Amino acid sequence: MKAESSFFKSVITISIPVALQCMLQSSFSIVDQIMIGQLGSVSVAAIGLAGKFSSIFSVVVAAVGAVAGIMISQYIGAGDEQEVNRSFSLNTVVAGLTALLFMAVCMSFSRQIMRIYTTDTGTVEIAAGYLRLISVTFLPMAFDTLLSTMLRCMEKASLPLYVSIIAALINTGLNYILIFGKLGFEPMGVNGAAIATILAQGVNLLLLFAGFVYVMMRGKKTFFFSVRLTKMTYRQYWNILFPIFITEFMWSLGENVYASIYGHLGTSDCAAMTLTYPVQGLMIGALSGLSQAAGILIGKELGNREYDSAYTRSKKLIIYGLTGSLVLSVGLMIFKGMYTGLYRVEAPVKEVAQQILVAFAILSPVKVLNMILGGGILRSGGRTKIILWIDLTGTWLFGVPLGLLGAFVLKLSIPYVYFLLSLEECIRLLISFIMFRKKSWMQTI
Repeated sequence: MKAESSFFKSVITISIPVALQCMLQSSFSIVDQIMIGQLGSVSVAAIGLAGKFSSIFSVVVAAVGAVAGIMISQYIGAGDEQEVNRSFSLNTVVAGLTALLFMAVCMSFSRQIMRIYTTDTGTVEIAAGYLRLISVTFLPMAFDTLLSTMLRCMEKASLPLYVSIIAALINTGLNYILIFGKLGFEPMGVNGAAIATILAQGVNLLLLFAGFVYVMMRGKKTFFFSVRLTKMTYRQYWNILFPIFITEFMWSLGENVYASIYGHLGTSDCAAMTLTYPVQGLMIGALSGLSQAAGILIGKELGNREYDSAYTRSKKLIIYGLTGSLVLSVGLMIFKGMYTGLYRVEAPVKEVAQQILVAFAILSPVKVLNMILGGGILRSGGRTKIILWIDLTGTWLFGVPLGLLGAFVLKLSIPYVYFLLSLEECIRLLISFIMFRKKSWMQTI
């Protein structure tokens, strides 16, 4: 009983701050969207499309953070502090190099990238300028991701939460000033939103680094920077990193194919979809902490070779996620009209956005279970090839073909296209449950 109480406390310690952080970011994203929404549907669509491409970087660097989490949590479970430091150092270097590569691509080919998503010239120009500016945040975002991962594995997840609150407040305040031209500044519109994000991200990194140093000093822990691994070879590291790297990249690429499909359905439909992104992020973010907790806590169990306990506790985390997602879906059904009413866009755009939110609410529990299983439990043992094949099957054998079929063959409206392509989540969940019950994912690295 005491062990179970300790486990539940650890779940709360990790999951609640992570969930609050994600929800906070989504909440402030809603505020940002409302501000941008005052500039019209074209600006809303432009930021949505540019954000979709930049999200490729976000999920790729999150993949590096996930690998770091697998390694760090297992080595903490095994009591190997030196290998914890080496794991953090190596993954930080990989994340930094990835950020520089994506930044160079966005700076050099922003217009070409945006033309993939839409043929509307005005939207392309606004989105390209926004993408060039927002790419400056990639490097600090990479370091933020790794620092947050390290702190969460140390069960200090509240620190990234506090830092993100400060950064979000700064971002929102600067958005108001720079977008609309307050306090003597010229109105910058969409570019003002990008500059505000850059400044807020820089503050976030400085505060997070200071917090990390404080935690290390207070815990009297010694940190050294080294990319030399001793408990695994670089080939073993690559065998963990490469599948999850490809998984997240291909999943995000699939999401961008979806965004391109939406963009070619028309600017109004694209704007309606963009309006739903913050609330989708809010709902998924509310339960994302369970995915993080699953990866870290189950990873520690595996590192300590407690396989039966890892399996039993994994099932509890799945039940927590299913219950929470059902409650949130009901809430979204009730308040969808109130949410879309916050935007100053055309009535048809609001109506379509509400229809998309209904489709999302129906599929949300499936999405959450995939997040906990694929994003936390199944990858905690380091067998990331399992996740690669599950995601490739769902996205590219089902999601993308269904999206293209619905949009360009059946000529369905965007809510039905979204629902149809999202059925790939059901395929992924079925395969994930089969792999979960086989227990082949349970291993010590």
